[in-house]
Amino acid sequence: MKRGLVLVLAAMAGVTAAWAEGDAERGQSMAALCSACHGPDGVSVNPLWPSLAGQQELYLVNSIKAYRDGVREDVSMQPFVATLTDQDVEDLAAYYASLSPCPDP
Repeated sequence: MKRGLVLVLAAMAGVTAAWAEGDAERGQSMAALCSACHGPDGVSVNPLWPSLAGQQELYLVNSIKAYRDGVREDVSMQPFVATLTDQDVEDLAAYYASLSPCPDP
């Protein structure tokens, strides 16, 4: 049992290292297109589009890659994410994760 736990923790550490390399500054420079729907600071004013500010980085990485790779389908997202590299995704995720989340109404 302990060996299994060690393997799980080691695998999780590897996953963390694989996605924790985002450059928030670069992500900010790439986020201009995203701001049309998700707001200039990642806070959407339209309930059809989620706010991205303050979301967890890993969640954002997984979500953007899922849209890019066709696992999640949304015709409005596909054109924006289709050409993103893994590094682009990590940079965008790092930027949005660094922002203050949407305040409660």
